[in-house]
Amino acid sequence: MSLFQLAEVRELLRDSPLDFGAPVEQVRAVFHEMIGTHPLARDVHFADLSLGGVPAIEVHVDTDAETAAAQSGTSSLLYFHGGAYAAGSARDSVGLVADIVRRCGASAYTVDYRLAPEHPYPAATDDAIAAYRGLLESGVPASSIAVVGESAGAGLAMAMLLRIKQSGLPMPAATVVLSPWCDLSLSGDSMAGKAAVDPALTADALRTRAESYLAGADPRSPFAGPLHADLRGLPPLMIQSGSFEILLDDAVRLAARAAADDVAVSLEVCPGAPHVFQGFAEILDEAGEALDHVATFLRNHLMAAEKARTGPKVSPRRCRTTMSGPVTSAMGR
Repeated sequence: MSLFQLAEVRELLRDSPLDFGAPVEQVRAVFHEMIGTHPLARDVHFADLSLGGVPAIEVHVDTDAETAAAQSGTSSLLYFHGGAYAAGSARDSVGLVADIVRRCGASAYTVDYRLAPEHPYPAATDDAIAAYRGLLESGVPASSIAVVGESAGAGLAMAMLLRIKQSGLPMPAATVVLSPWCDLSLSGDSMAGKAAVDPALTADALRTRAESYLAGADPRSPFAGPLHADLRGLPPLMIQSGSFEILLDDAVRLAARAAADDVAVSLEVCPGAPHVFQGFAEILDEAGEALDHVATFLRNHLMAAEKARTGPKVSPRRCRTTMSGPVTSAMGR
């Protein structure tokens, strides 16, 4: 475990001017400066497009023929960025999306869903399901799609799956959520229990953003707070979290709820890591390891879903619900 690297990342976040409880214009400007202004690697290519009438960005990473043959082929990731439903953009997320794409070989579409307070709930969930429909209508089969989200975007990914189930659309092959915010009632014990060690988030700031997003809606509504939903019928799920974040209990309780509802689920908790630590892969060994696990999970389930669609019936390997140490995984066992 890279204790020095983890301490460095936490210090960077602690010294950041980002305060999600600040006026939304300030939050957006600071969030973009932190996340969206870093230069991209030369192998990353992206282009604007529309999915179901929703703005999005398609992300590709150059790979050689040998690497491409070992990866996920024509699979597609549908990605939802973080930002507490108030900040962030598809463009801001391209760097992290590219880190995932580079490892698993799929193309990716990161969605510019509408933000609060201008567009409160359920605008974001409407955009998410519209983008998914658009990807299906473009000819991509559900078995070739995996859904990935971070923070609020992770909660949105889960809400979209519930909308898919409600509408009767085919489910994607798999879902990965990074540091999910899926309980807008902020009822987890870690809201207080991890407050002293979380360098990035506070309960008061999240409460401000939740109230802005909900605009009077019930935070325990399944499509607003997926933690409170019936998750039966959802695709295999991987959850990653750091242990130094107030949203830790959202991840732990989501894993328990998924397991109770017979969803194949894997939970990884990285000791000492902060919120969405995967975004620091350039300077944090654990971040790269976590993204490697994400890529393995996605490849396994995308390939299994594709075989089930095109060949003899096979079942994806079920993942045990695990509480892991320094980003160790039960995948593939």
